[in-house]
Amino acid sequence: MTVHRDPASTARDASATTAKLPLPRIIAYALPAIPLAALTLPLYVLVPTFYTETLGLSLASVGFALLLVRIFDAVNDPLIGWAADRFRPSFGRRRALFALSLPLTAISAFMLFWPPADASTLWLVAWGLLLSLGYTSALIPFSAWGAELATDYHGRSRITGWREGLTLVGTLIAIALPFAIGFEQADGVHGLAALGIAVLVALPLFGAAAIFMTPEPVEHSRTRVDLRSGLGHLARNRPFMRLIAAFFLNGLANGIPATLFLYFVSERLGLPDARGPLLFFYFLCAIAGVPLATWAARRVGKHRAWCYAMLAACLAFAPAPLLPEGSLMAFAVICAVTGVLLGFDLALPPAIQADVIDVDTAASGEQRSGVYFAAWSLATKLSLAGGVGIVFPVLAGFGFDPGAEAGSAQGLSALAVAYAWVPIAAKLAAIAIMWNFPLDEAAQKKLRSRIETA
Repeated sequence: MTVHRDPASTARDASATTAKLPLPRIIAYALPAIPLAALTLPLYVLVPTFYTETLGLSLASVGFALLLVRIFDAVNDPLIGWAADRFRPSFGRRRALFALSLPLTAISAFMLFWPPADASTLWLVAWGLLLSLGYTSALIPFSAWGAELATDYHGRSRITGWREGLTLVGTLIAIALPFAIGFEQADGVHGLAALGIAVLVALPLFGAAAIFMTPEPVEHSRTRVDLRSGLGHLARNRPFMRLIAAFFLNGLANGIPATLFLYFVSERLGLPDARGPLLFFYFLCAIAGVPLATWAARRVGKHRAWCYAMLAACLAFAPAPLLPEGSLMAFAVICAVTGVLLGFDLALPPAIQADVIDVDTAASGEQRSGVYFAAWSLATKLSLAGGVGIVFPVLAGFGFDPGAEAGSAQGLSALAVAYAWVPIAAKLAAIAIMWNFPLDEAAQKKLRSRIETA
């Protein structure tokens, strides 16, 4: 099926998109990343604790409820990605779907984070499923929108850098607000409820700023691709397959220490009171890493800058298992260095993702950013789930028991190795995949020329 476009309108839109987007418009686009980021950490870390310890629901029922939400979440990704590319209202296919998702996402977060004191497992399942639907419906068009706002190699790093920097701001808020207020009581405005109120207000407000201040990107589709052909183009997109493999491995490398961070600090280092401050410090340092990543990408290219950052993270993580108990300052230095390097992990891969979508657009004739970011989202979730699924059974096999008063030496050693050295192996594999990545600035310029002159 051929997509017809008005030549004069296309020329005007192309001129507007290829021009450097003013900073206020980039910031307006990136603002919704703050409340969206505040949804991820609480859902996987704070919500299970609150519903079991504060509301008194059983661990098994909460675990089953969240399992249902995660399965539903995984099914959502490809369906919403496909819909995001097919949905073409006059208001704009990226802005329209994003705008429709905001009320559902904001209300669902508010209801999930501020449940009644007698809330049941059904409440958790119902609002968890609705939040999953709303969040995915917001995130995929939002990510595709950012990928299409700039067509040049470095302009994409600039946009993703601002978005991921504000994502980290939202993550810091999601850490600080609940713990500062506390969420040990179900009555009144507890910390999780305060976060729900903040999302209820900020998401529609910042979303409206993005919708009305940021232009709809130009669509360069010349035809429409059916499902079978589309999957074939995706599978033949070698740069994308390399990128998503490296992204999965690096996500696994980041997900394992993220899962084990609290255990490592409290059980291995014997510093339970330092867990919250160290976690906050880690993400704070990541904010500094985002502009550094953008600068490095301009000097050596996006894929090489990412590889250097992953290599530096391996070197920083290497001494962690050797730290003696009570090594607060030494571990804080590791948190600072790896936090800065997390900024590279957040800012650069999505910018490279925008480039590999150009490979598909040039080959298939349809701009399918939604499908690609759906695959990206699914890879993220699989890497996080894979980290938990691998390390917990292995640690249990080595005798690590976080509930025991005194952990075995073998279990604590296994915890230290799993926390630092297993992720190093995954990162080294990701570096090997990305080191000679074929899509550099020159290759991306040629692709854009093919797309825009077709």
